[in-house]
Amino acid sequence: MKKSVYSLVLSDDIIDIIDRMAYEEKTSRSAIINNILADALSFTTPEKRMYDIYEEIQSIMNGNIFQVVNQPSDAMLSIRSALKYKYKPVIRYSLELHRGFEKTIGQLKVSFRTQSENLKSDLTEFLTLWAELENKNIVRFFPEGIHYTIEDGKFTRTFRLPEAREHQSNAEIAKAISEYIKMFDEILKIYFANIGSRRMAAELSVNRYYEYLANGIVII
Repeated sequence: MKKSVYSLVLSDDIIDIIDRMAYEEKTSRSAIINNILADALSFTTPEKRMYDIYEEIQSIMNGNIFQVVNQPSDAMLSIRSALKYKYKPVIRYSLELHRGFEKTIGQLKVSFRTQSENLKSDLTEFLTLWAELENKNIVRFFPEGIHYTIEDGKFTRTFRLPEAREHQSNAEIAKAISEYIKMFDEILKIYFANIGSRRMAAELSVNRYYEYLANGIVII
């Protein structure tokens, strides 16, 4: 959505309130005014849509397993989960939505706070397996493919809606993203709980993945 510079004459008292709101929400004065006007006109801005999706994901994900670190904003939502491994590394899911949903919704970055080269190697093996599963089973829903980056035990995946679901509501998009993170997190933990036998770890992970597909998880 195009933005331009406009000159407005506003009360100093109003600006003081706007600035306090901007400080509390960690955003700019212009963003606050833009949102207030959009609400008054019943118009949904890209920023408002992003905020609503982040907020919905937060309500779904916050719980015993996951911890939402950042409050919803127009920048990024960060979610943490603990992995039962030697030093209990923290899994960080960083979700960044795009302002325009023309081709892609956004991207998910999965990273781990660890300096262990062995753990990074194990993670790369799992992430490679994960990408193979998705490319085998759901890539047909995405004519342009599924875009991944796997490097040094870190994983980045671009989210886009299948053509048949491109007009999903904010709540439906939030649910699809949340389900994806939950599925990824559970199968990752299954893999590492059985890491002593890599064959078993892979088989159990694959079986659980197919169970999710059979139960009708939303493809994203």
